[in-house]
This record gives sequence, C-alpha cells and structure tokens, in this order.
Amino acid sequence: MPLSRRDALRLAGASVLAGAVVGCDAQTVTSEAGPSRKADHTLRIATGRVELAPDTVVSTTTYNGGFPGPLLRFTEGRPVVVDVHNDTATPELLHWHGQRVPAGVDGSAEEGTPYIPAHGMRRLSFTPGPAGFRFYHTHVTALGDLTRATYSGQAGPVYIEPKANPGSYDQEVFLTLKEFQPSLSHGGDVPQTFLAGSPVPDLKRRGEQAMAGSLARGMPRGYEVGYRAFSVNGRKLGHGPPIRVRTGQRVLLHVLNASATEIRSLALPGHTFTVVALDGNPVPRRADVPVLWIGTAERVSALVEMNHPGVWVLGDLSDDDRNAGMGTVVEYAGRSGSPRWSAPPAFTWDYRAFARPGPAAQRPDRTIDLLVEKRNAADGGFNVWPLNGVPFSLDTDRPVLDVERGKRYRMRLRNASDDIHPLHLHRHTFEITHIAGTPTHGLRKDVVMLGGYQSLDLDFTADQPGLSLFHCHQQLHMDYGFMILLRCS
Repeated sequence: MPLSRRDALRLAGASVLAGAVVGCDAQTVTSEAGPSRKADHTLRIATGRVELAPDTVVSTTTYNGGFPGPLLRFTEGRPVVVDVHNDTATPELLHWHGQRVPAGVDGSAEEGTPYIPAHGMRRLSFTPGPAGFRFYHTHVTALGDLTRATYSGQAGPVYIEPKANPGSYDQEVFLTLKEFQPSLSHGGDVPQTFLAGSPVPDLKRRGEQAMAGSLARGMPRGYEVGYRAFSVNGRKLGHGPPIRVRTGQRVLLHVLNASATEIRSLALPGHTFTVVALDGNPVPRRADVPVLWIGTAERVSALVEMNHPGVWVLGDLSDDDRNAGMGTVVEYAGRSGSPRWSAPPAFTWDYRAFARPGPAAQRPDRTIDLLVEKRNAADGGFNVWPLNGVPFSLDTDRPVLDVERGKRYRMRLRNASDDIHPLHLHRHTFEITHIAGTPTHGLRKDVVMLGGYQSLDLDFTADQPGLSLFHCHQQLHMDYGFMILLRCS
C-alpha cells in the first residue's frame, strides 16, 4: 500500500519511536500505569473483510476485526489504560475525538503525537473527559489513496459516563453510519440546502468568481468522492439485526456519522426525535425534530417515544443511499412484515433551535478571522483549501497561530465556497456564538457545520497547553490544506 506524503515524511521518526515504544509501552504519554498493569481496553488495527451483506463484502482496515470498533465505556475522571496494537505494515494514529487529553495522546501527528509503529504497539494512559458521546478514529492522511484514513473502517464509539448519571430512558442504542467502496469523480458537489442560514453576498460573489475563472481557463471541477455501499453498524439495510422495541418505551439513540466526507440524514416514519445532546454535550434547549442532519464526525443523542407500532425503516432521506444500505429496521414487539418507509416533510436543520438566543455573556479576549476559499482542481485535480490565502503544509506543519493559555478566543469563519464544512477543534469544546446571522450562546460542540457562503463564530478558552489542530473534518478538505495549528503557551 503506498504511503501518503505525510506518512513518508514521518516514517523515519516513527521507525525510531517503534523500538522505544514497543519496549517501554509509550511512557512518553501521561501514564500513571507501568508496563506491568493490565490494560483496561485493547484495540488491534488490522486489515480484513467486513460483510455488509452476503453480496457486499469489503476489504478494509478495522479495529478488533470488525466495523464499527468496539464501544468503549469510560467513566469521567477515572484514569484508563488502552493498548493499541498495529498489525499493519504502515504507521498509524488513533485520535480520541472530542476529549481533552494531552497532545501526546490525542492522536494527531501535527500536534506531535507519536505514531503507532507498523507491527508495533503503544500504551495510552489518560483521564477520560468530558462526559458524553465521543469516538475514536484514525488520523493519518489519505490524499488520493481511498483505502487510507477515514475512508477505511477505523472508527468506533466512546461513551464517557458522567460521575452522576440522571438519564431517564428504557433502552440505549448506538448507531454508527458509514459508507464503503469509495471512488473519485469530477462530478462536482450536489447542492445541499438543508442547513439554516442565507448566503453572505460578498462571500458568494467571491466564490463564484473564483470558480468561474478556473472553469473558463479549461480546468475540470475538482475531485469529489462517491460511494457504492452504505451501512449502519457495519450492515446494509435489511441485513443487520433490527432495533427491537415495545410500545411506550423511551429509546435513547446515540448516532455517529463516521463518514470520511458525507453529511448524513436520518428519519423514522411516524416518530419524532427529541435532541438532548450534540457531540456528547447536553443542549441548552431540547428540541423535537422530524429529521436528524449529522455532519461528518458529528454525534447526535436523541430520545424517541415509541408510540407508532409497526416495522419501520430508520434511514437516510436519500432514496439512492438508503436503498444502497444506509438504514436499519425498527421492529415493535408483536409486529411483523416488510419494513415500511415514508419520507418526512421538508425540514431545515438549525443549530439555533438548541442554543440560547442572544450574545454570550463573556466577551472574547481576541478574535481570529479565517477566510475559507477553494482553489478548484489546483493540486493534481484535487481542490486546495487555503485559510486566509495559505493552505496547510504537510511538509512543514504550518501555519501555526499562537494563543495564550487561559484566554478566550473567538474564531470567525467566513466561507467563500459553496461546500458545507464540518469544522473540528481538537482537545477543546467550543461555544457557538454566531450562526445563521444570529448571535447565540450556550451550545457547546466539537464539530459544527459551516454552511456554503455563510459565516459563523465559535468561542473557546485556550486551556490545553501545546499544539491543537483545527480543521475541516471532510477528509478531502483537510488533506488538501484546510488545517491550522494553535499553539498554547
């Protein structure tokens, strides 16, 4: 398997680490546990085959031989030890998405996390937090290799139990949404209009002029990724066990979008979702919605009152994707027959429904303005994504912005492209303070979708020393420039 550019640059360093790491169980991380302590969890990275359906078997890289990886349950504030073995021939990274952990554990090479060496292992010791629905996934670069990084089957859910858990539900169900069999095309994006907010005229004019100019020069549209197989918990619709419920139950769904590039939707005919948490963080205002829209790497936790007996398809709004596997069956006790699907009414996903209106009480100490642009097909047919005119360099790990520990920062994102960008900040939780043209406060996340030609503000406190990566979680975008490092001292 060919190494990506970033892996080639760091392979020598990872090989040097391999001898030290395998021998001493990665004492470079924040470890209270010596090599003699038994690990709380063990993960093995290996290539293998995943049967999505009898007629759809994919070869990919997984955790512990299947997809998704095992559900890891931690307790907030209680230290854990996780042994990660890499049985593949290339160095790997495992990112603890949504957790506040040291840079040496977080799983980002840009932050300085050591690789898990090929045919080696690392022992990771850390204190889980914050409480809520998190996940783990690979964080290597793919570029044009669609067998690598988040195109593979390396993803698994994490649930960090709060110290006091007042949850009230009858059944808890974890769902991991994922596409397989990716391929590249020049087809261009399908416009997505489900997200609340209006285009900013200046941003739209700027983006459309840049695209028109490149097309007029004879440039093709940049590569996009499409998929042929779709799954929920590693099974295509109709080929996995149904979610079995009883009338009157309250079912808590934890839904993870583990896609490399896609935004997903989910609906259950005749039922309503009460959103109680986003990215594992309780929302300030619970809201009832007919559809869940979930950006790449976002998580939604929602209660469903089981009050419409039958056998139903819980699935994506896209007929093509749902029919190709993106769904699962909900079966009430005492009911049988073929699962039924009906499309819900049109619905706009609006983060403001879950936030408190009005500006945040705490003002930022500094605002960081970031302009997102697209350079169409500028790198071997792939789009390049500069921030403030500068794409992130995989050769130098630049640019880097310095932030001061303990200060509050506002990142103001202005999107001069028609793409929706799922924005992720490592090792921090941020507060959305302006979105869809409206000031808000109280809604805390670690991924948020920035709409096409829109702007948003997110605030965070720089409370994690060292380097933290900020990037678009769309694999094609981060690999081709949409990243920046924050250095906290």
